[in-house]
Amino acid sequence: MSDQSAPRQGVTDGVSHRFVQTNGIRMHIAEQGEGPLVVLLHGFPESWYSWRHQLPALAAAGYHAVAPDLRGYGRTDRPDAVEQYSQLHLVGDLVGLLDALGAEQAVLVGHDFGTSVAWNAALMRPDRVRGVVALSVPYLPRGPVSPLAGLREALGDGFYMQYLQQPGVADAELDRDARAGLTRFFRWGFGDSPQADGPTPPVVPPGGDLFALMPEPTELPSWLTEADLDHYVAEFDRTGFTGGLNWWRTLDLSWELTAPWQGAPMTPPALYIHGDRDGSVQLPGLDQLIANLQYLVPNLTRTVVLPGVGHWTQQEQPEEVNAELLKFLAGL
Repeated sequence: MSDQSAPRQGVTDGVSHRFVQTNGIRMHIAEQGEGPLVVLLHGFPESWYSWRHQLPALAAAGYHAVAPDLRGYGRTDRPDAVEQYSQLHLVGDLVGLLDALGAEQAVLVGHDFGTSVAWNAALMRPDRVRGVVALSVPYLPRGPVSPLAGLREALGDGFYMQYLQQPGVADAELDRDARAGLTRFFRWGFGDSPQADGPTPPVVPPGGDLFALMPEPTELPSWLTEADLDHYVAEFDRTGFTGGLNWWRTLDLSWELTAPWQGAPMTPPALYIHGDRDGSVQLPGLDQLIANLQYLVPNLTRTVVLPGVGHWTQQEQPEEVNAELLKFLAGL
């Protein structure tokens, strides 16, 4: 499924837009600057626009910053088949993007689900990856059982990732009112949201829906303007949420397909940044994993914890994230 409409211009000054062919799909990219390539990989439910604060900062520092709408999002193609959203497809899209841009290597910066693409690309194609910057989600090496199976055992079938597996269910819930759904998501993961106050896991109550996890906000978080929200809403009103949700629906498939890389070393230099009020780092076992991240990523240069910051790291505290990103890039 493809959207042939022209990308919106002028959302951020100095950012240009175009399409490239990669791995059998047509991908929309936003880009700014010239120099060594830095590719910015968004999460759910977002788009290239989540990097609006990083594109100009990277360009001003002498880098070619590229933020694609990833497979299933925005103006990039949205294949119908769920199995076409596996990590092998997503890494293939990224390698094809580098080829289309004429770049031998790039530094990959990922947030949320975008970190899985960055880490897996570094694992599978270290020859194409100069370094990895991961926001929110640390490196999760492949284990003997899939992450989804492990979380289901720990938290039950109501765990929100399990809820998202049901074809058409969360899609319909979010598609009914994209503005309401996005506002709840962005407020839910923000640093001063009720979700950040305790270790309560995000489990959908019996007979409930996704919104039952997220109290209806009375105002937008301080980092999100009405114009920002309008941009996200316009994109998801046009595309729906199924493309993004299909990433979650291939968790088990991706685990199966990545068996050849179990135990493979993670070799590129890396930087990990997360907020101390990010609910995603409160999931079972992640505290121990983060504490031992240096052993899993031997060339990890630093772990940065941002006080008072929730899940939407680069949008909540762009100045701090940009400073750490530029420091890492300068050290490569």
